[in-house]
Amino acid sequence: MTYRPFSLIPMLSENLLSDRFTQIDKLFSRITGEKPLSGFPSYDLKKKSHGKFELTLSVPGYKKDELEISVLNKKLSINGKVEHKKDLNEGQKWLHRGIEKGNFSVSFDLDRKVQIETASLADGLLTLHFYYETPKEEKAKKITIVTDSSV
Repeated sequence: MTYRPFSLIPMLSENLLSDRFTQIDKLFSRITGEKPLSGFPSYDLKKKSHGKFELTLSVPGYKKDELEISVLNKKLSINGKVEHKKDLNEGQKWLHRGIEKGNFSVSFDLDRKVQIETASLADGLLTLHFYYETPKEEKAKKITIVTDSSV
């Protein structure tokens, strides 16, 4: 399943936590085109501190070598690829099989100011730490006023 990409930057420029319900509603409508978010994988986006964020995807059963994270032209792509091997439990009689593990692809458009720091996989959660950094040349520069006593 592929979600429509969305930009993290409009969300980061607004006060992310000011109105949680509105922010979540905007996020879901951007991703799904006004449909409720369902499917795989589910994820959380969390503000850790000023300019630092955390994206966590639920990827139960996936191993490190089945996941691929890449950034190309400021597009973050996270792919899960499962090699379809013969099911070892093929002879089993399943009463219910609800744990789904299949190929997936999720992508996010990133602003040039977003930098991915690290990615980790633990307990079925893939966590990416990133920060939003304004380049020095785009920050306001304070100009010092000097007085000329010789005038």
